[in-house]
Amino acid sequence: MRLLRWAAYFGIAAIAIAWGVLWLAPSISEKTSAIGAVSVGGPFRLIDQTGQPVTEAAFRGRFMLIYFGYTFCPDVCPTELQTLATALDQLGPDASKIVPIFITVDPERDTVAIIKDYVPLFDKRLIGLTGTPADISAVTKAYRVYSAKSTPKDSTTYLMDHSSFLYLMGPDGTFRALFRQGMPPDELAKALRSRLAG
Repeated sequence: MRLLRWAAYFGIAAIAIAWGVLWLAPSISEKTSAIGAVSVGGPFRLIDQTGQPVTEAAFRGRFMLIYFGYTFCPDVCPTELQTLATALDQLGPDASKIVPIFITVDPERDTVAIIKDYVPLFDKRLIGLTGTPADISAVTKAYRVYSAKSTPKDSTTYLMDHSSFLYLMGPDGTFRALFRQGMPPDELAKALRSRLAG
């Protein structure tokens, strides 16, 4: 068990370092879905909070601002989703150019009904997506998202360790920007406005 825990820690550290390198890279192309040799994003087929199947093609023509998390998350996910909602409010009319999307990394618990109750707590514009474990695995791999179950000592329920970034995808579906966890809403709004103008 100890070896498994250390392996998980090293895995998280490796992903954090890789994303850190990407985040600090001076030349991220505006018109590509890859950073260097690492592809980010791609097709997906999931289920929204109304129970309807949704693919990435449904959002063509608008930017997608995507956050991967889970509804049972005790702190990070609610904070980041609130930041997202506040930044959209600060954009004013320009926010209509962006589709905010929450994709679960915990499909076993995050059913359509749970997602439907969860996303309006942050913003009525927020679209919640879930799916089968295989569907979620495919989309997290496409977006280079780390996630793994973690059961705290003396607990009967599990948490999900996961990377925490906001992904901005362009109207054509290509990767445009990655925003780090903990970014203040006004800073995020400024960065989004710059991308929209570009």
